[in-house]
This record gives sequence, structure tokens and C-alpha cells, in this order.
Amino acid sequence: MCINRMNVLISSFSLTAEGSLVALRLKFWRKEVEDVTGEQHKQPGLLSDFILGSQDGIVNVLGVILGVAVASQDFKIILAGGLAATFAESISMGAVAYTSTTARREFYLAEYEREKREIEEVPEQEKEEVRKILERWGVPSKELEDILVHITMKPKAWLDIMMAHELNLSPVDEKQAGKSAMLVGIAAIVGSLIPLLPFIFAGNAILMGIIGSLILSALTLFLIGWYKAKMTVGRPHRSGLQMLIIGISSALAGFGVAFLVSGGKGL
Repeated sequence: MCINRMNVLISSFSLTAEGSLVALRLKFWRKEVEDVTGEQHKQPGLLSDFILGSQDGIVNVLGVILGVAVASQDFKIILAGGLAATFAESISMGAVAYTSTTARREFYLAEYEREKREIEEVPEQEKEEVRKILERWGVPSKELEDILVHITMKPKAWLDIMMAHELNLSPVDEKQAGKSAMLVGIAAIVGSLIPLLPFIFAGNAILMGIIGSLILSALTLFLIGWYKAKMTVGRPHRSGLQMLIIGISSALAGFGVAFLVSGGKGL
């Protein structure tokens, strides 16, 4: 593993006053590699997949059932439209998550092989790129060449540095596409059912179902945005309001179209 190689590299430097800065920079780089490889860190992809699926499920199904409700007072039609949208949306979103994750993995592997060839064919050019990375980290010039030699003696470590800090690419596990598709699909189903619940409880009281669906969906969207900010960075309440406004505005677009087409006769 690249991390083990860097441990050996770090131990090869004496902790002099100037060497302390070198060790600090290398320690920082090791932490960056851990971030990229996902070792000992939470996986941000899981959070983004959850948000993608749940938000999309809420917004799309809310727009569909509001549109159907404004054009029809038939509870069965609203329920059928909502359920059809739920499962179509979950399958579609899961498929998109799978293909996009697969594409990211294939792109990473292609760039990995290209970078590997460049290290073999034009090593001096690739060394210069590592030198620029070290300069960007603030490594003193008198120490830089020694560090560069140690890095380029380890082809795997050299390649990992180039992928992470030149191309800014993270590896994608071969199983991640399936996991991402499953999580997005399930989150889409859960999110899609939220706007439907008030209609199920309201029955033939369609107007009550519309009001309840809007309130419950808005609250859920706010909580998703709040949770996102708590798990990452940002202001939870601001993030929640942004998610709420964007989601409800998108859903109301479907409501508005149906209202115009039907002339509001369903209400």
C-alpha cells in the first residue's frame, strides 16, 4: 500500500529544524492519500447517493401527484400515478447511478494507465510535475530534490501522487457501482413515498392530501439539507432552506402546468 511506503519514506528523514517541515508536509500528503483511498474516513459517496435518490424521489413524485390531483379528484388515479412514478423513478435513478459510477471508474483506470505509461516513457517530465506539487506544498528547495528522489524510487507512490494531486482523481472500487445503484434506488423509493402518504391518509379529501403532501415534503427536504450540512460543511438551517426552496419550486412547476392545462377544474 502507498501509505506503508510513505511511512518508510517519512522515517528516512531526520527531524532537524528544516526536516520537521518536510515531515509535516509528508504527513499531510499521507493524510490526503487516506482521504482519496477512503481509508479510515467516511465515504462521501454514500451521503451524495442518499441525497440524490431521496431528493429526486420527493421532487419528482410530488410534482406528478400534484399535477394529477389538480386535474382529477379520483384518489385511485392519484395513487396509481404516484406509485407508477415511484418505481419508474427508482429504477431510472438506480440505473443512472450505476452507469455514472461505472463511467467514473473506467475514466480513472484509463487515466491511471496513461499516467503509468508517461512515467515509463517521459520520466523527467513526470518528475517535474511532482516537483511542482512539492513546491506547491511549500517544501524548501534544499530538501525538495531529496524528497523527489525518494518518491520516484517508489513507482506506486509516484503514480498515486500524480493521480491524487495532479489529476485530482479518486479511485473507484469495482463494487461501488452496484452499491451506489442500490442506495440511490432505495433512497428514491423512500423519498417517493413521502408525498404519497398524506393522500393515503386523506383518502378522497384531495385538497387535504395536497396540503399535507406539500408540508411533509417540505419538512423532509429541509431535514435532508440540514443533515447534509451537519455531515459536511455549511450552515444546517441555510442548507435546509435551500433544499426546501429548490425542491418545492421544482415540484410546483408540475403543479402549475397541470393547473394551466386543466383550467383548475380539479380543485
